[in-house]
Amino acid sequence: MGHRLSRITTRTGDNGETGLGDGSRVAKDDARIVALGDVDELNAVLGLLAAEALPEDVQEVVRSIQNRLFDLGGELSIPGHALVQADHVAQLETLIGRYNADLPPLKEFILPGGTRAAALAHLARTVCRRAERALVALGRSQHVSPHARVYLNRLSDLLFILARVLNRRAGVADLAWQKPAPPAR
Repeated sequence: MGHRLSRITTRTGDNGETGLGDGSRVAKDDARIVALGDVDELNAVLGLLAAEALPEDVQEVVRSIQNRLFDLGGELSIPGHALVQADHVAQLETLIGRYNADLPPLKEFILPGGTRAAALAHLARTVCRRAERALVALGRSQHVSPHARVYLNRLSDLLFILARVLNRRAGVADLAWQKPAPPAR
């Protein structure tokens, strides 16, 4: 990889197209590029979360997810290529079970917030949902690995749970949604 990124400014995208990993060129607003951009944004938000003082186990989970999302970006950049597999989904499901086991059941909806780290996990969850929607949209016209789509679906669940875990470990309660009072008559 030493010389692959030696030139960052190539000027090849100045006319609104970009290159895929297989050498083909597509418009920068192509559904594949939109999905790739959303996955990249999710990875950046997770980088922001990882910059927080996180518990070591959560930090390891976030870094692992970032690496897997980089793989997903590679998968999206080469049509027909698959890097995210069923075992990656299973790993997320194991983490979901492990982290959710210690949380009290929800009795009401919660709002994003609490600690800064939890709020960032919620932000990552919303970006993850957008990336998932972009993958679904791409799948309407082009092949998308079902494992990639399921991975993002499970990841958004895990990020919701991690937000609750981060609040709990910091001794901060989740922010409960307050049902609006009925209008005065």
